Amino acid sequence: MTKRFDGQVVLITGASSGIGRTTAVAFAREGARLVVTGRRREQLDDTLAQIQAAGAEGVAVVGDVSQAVDVRRMVDAAVNTFGALHCAFNNAGIEGGKAFVPTADYDEDIWDEVVAINLTGVFLSMKYEIRQMLVQGGGAIVNMSSVAGLIGTRIGIGYGATKHGVIGATKAAAMEYAAQGIRVNAVCPGVVRTEMTERAFFHDAQLAAAMTARHPIGRLVTSEEVAAAVLWLSSSDASATTGLALPVDGGLTVP
Repeated sequence: MTKRFDGQVVLITGASSGIGRTTAVAFAREGARLVVTGRRREQLDDTLAQIQAAGAEGVAVVGDVSQAVDVRRMVDAAVNTFGALHCAFNNAGIEGGKAFVPTADYDEDIWDEVVAINLTGVFLSMKYEIRQMLVQGGGAIVNMSSVAGLIGTRIGIGYGATKHGVIGATKAAAMEYAAQGIRVNAVCPGVVRTEMTERAFFHDAQLAAAMTARHPIGRLVTSEEVAAAVLWLSSSDASATTGLALPVDGGLTVP
């Protein structure tokens, strides 16, 4: 039976844990060859082991998406190891300190860090991924946004601003490169239980219950559900879909 991504090369940033790791393994099960990146070597090696256990080839590259030299190295690793880059999931992101800090009290250094990783990191990733995809004649990119990129939230101005920015960047690149066969979309998850949300919400039982209750489906979104959306957007089944910010949020953003 043919798998959806047989022989295709997929780059995933922020793949050392959470949604990035889950999505990497999902691609591996569908026949992809993976380049997984992140800042933590040990955790990346764990992701790579899971990719290999799923029967796929992979390579791990330690790097920081806010640094152009590192992003170029990630893309070069895909091309030098596997000869191409067909799909990319630009997932790397941080929450930016404690949640619910109001704007007047928001730390300027945290703002700079969140913008560097969440927004500049997506820009740099797309810049160098697109350059390679233009050489090949096409490709698919999915960027990680959030429900916080679709609606206003109180979880922190840095996170909300950058996730809105990711959607704007996604739409700009989608328009620019649609005619060259490069599709660019974004996923906007609701609350998923990951290392990041453990720090932000789930250290407090009352807050965790409140965040869960915001989802009309009555539960949190799973990383597997987000991964399924990323794979669909990356696949030929979504061949006419570009510039979309797709909610995977259990109804949280329904008007």
